[in-house]
Amino acid sequence: MQGKDAITIGVLLLVILASGHDLYADISQGASRLHLLQEGLLLLVASLLLSWILTSLHRQRREITALKQALEDARNLPLPTDAGFLDARHRLSEVIARQFQQWDLSQSEQEVGLLLLKGLSLREISLLRGTAEKTIRQQASAIYKKAGVNGRHAFAAWFIEDFL
Repeated sequence: MQGKDAITIGVLLLVILASGHDLYADISQGASRLHLLQEGLLLLVASLLLSWILTSLHRQRREITALKQALEDARNLPLPTDAGFLDARHRLSEVIARQFQQWDLSQSEQEVGLLLLKGLSLREISLLRGTAEKTIRQQASAIYKKAGVNGRHAFAAWFIEDFL
């Protein structure tokens, strides 16, 4: 959970507790129905908002776990035993690393670039890296600009077009 999420949850909990306590006190003191309705509505809205945020955070954690598991499963796939294929794979990896250096990509841009080449979406990359999707989008744009390509497809094609 990021700091802003924790603060938002804390504020909502405070609103819920204060509103619940105030509603209880107003009921015992015989406040007007309109006032009780307003207090109840505030309590309901804050509770629904808190529930929505907690559900979203839980879903996001599940997605991150599933993505990490999918990456781990992909890493653990049995490698082909064909020496020619293994050699070509190794050489492609070297070509990518060299080209990233020639384009002067930062370490973060290199990591994002590899994940883009593996086919992950910007959202998936942001979840895996624990950064905002906007940051990943900016890094991807910087990568495409340094590579002199128009987007993700041209970026991937730069490495594999000649093989096809």
